[in-house]
Amino acid sequence: MALMLSLSACTVDSSAPRVVNDPPATEPGYTDLVDETGPSVVTIQTASGLGSGVVLRADVVVTNAHVVGDASDVTVVYADGTRSPGAVLATDAITDLAVVRTERDDLPVPEYRAELPQPGEVAVAIGSPLGFQNTVTAGIVSGLHRDIPGSAATTHSLVDLIQTDAPISPGNSGGALLDSAGRVVGINEAYLPPQTGAVSLGFAIPTATVLDITEQLIEDGEVVHPYLGVSARQLTPAIQQELGLRADRGAVVTTVDDNGPAAEAGIRTGDVITDFDGNEISSVEDLLATLRDTRPGESAPLVVVRDGDRQELTVEIGSRTS
Repeated sequence: MALMLSLSACTVDSSAPRVVNDPPATEPGYTDLVDETGPSVVTIQTASGLGSGVVLRADVVVTNAHVVGDASDVTVVYADGTRSPGAVLATDAITDLAVVRTERDDLPVPEYRAELPQPGEVAVAIGSPLGFQNTVTAGIVSGLHRDIPGSAATTHSLVDLIQTDAPISPGNSGGALLDSAGRVVGINEAYLPPQTGAVSLGFAIPTATVLDITEQLIEDGEVVHPYLGVSARQLTPAIQQELGLRADRGAVVTTVDDNGPAAEAGIRTGDVITDFDGNEISSVEDLLATLRDTRPGESAPLVVVRDGDRQELTVEIGSRTS
């Protein structure tokens, strides 16, 4: 009797969930975007690991230089599960980009958006984190013109990065960062791991940089970058006190390359660069960003503080290749 009452109660309980099998009129999320662009994202396998890549031309894939490393040949795994050998055409360590020619010549080329996205726009990352092919994560564009914290002191990278909170993990490098229309706005570059205290801090190389660099790599096999010939570090109160520097902003020159443009212009170790090519310099990132906008062979004004005195110099921008 109790069992019958229980069943009877269940049949009339208006609070019970209603199960339906009909799909909604409009699919939520980014299913159409993934269906359209997903086939343009591949996995790049090397003897030492794996990463991701994005179709650039019908037979060429772009990825990160650190994904291919020193390899001349890789394996390309396509979204449909097939695979083929790939030949590394060229790499550029400065921007961390590489191009790989595939055996297939019918790959779907996605749309690339040259203009920068704006903070707050939707950002969708597709790649192969930890080998999980065509994994999709979503977030927003968190910021623009970023440099990975601490990197400017150890690298000459000339890239202004897109920051996103779309989760990026090992293996996502070289994959696509998309906008809400499925256009590629960047190539995923790196993330800050949780042990740094970061939560969802990822970075991507903007499409404009990707298209410029890869065109040079495909056509010439190398990239010509503007070159100043210095290494620098951030001016901090501790460094001011340690070195007795009398400047309140700028980038401190730590080394000057022999016979480089800076040396020819009279820049010395210990100088604080405060202005360069008409721009105020408050950080190493400012210095690198300004240098990126110059052209080899141009003459640019530069201001340094040396022994408390302000000195105006002129430097002829040099060049270096990848």
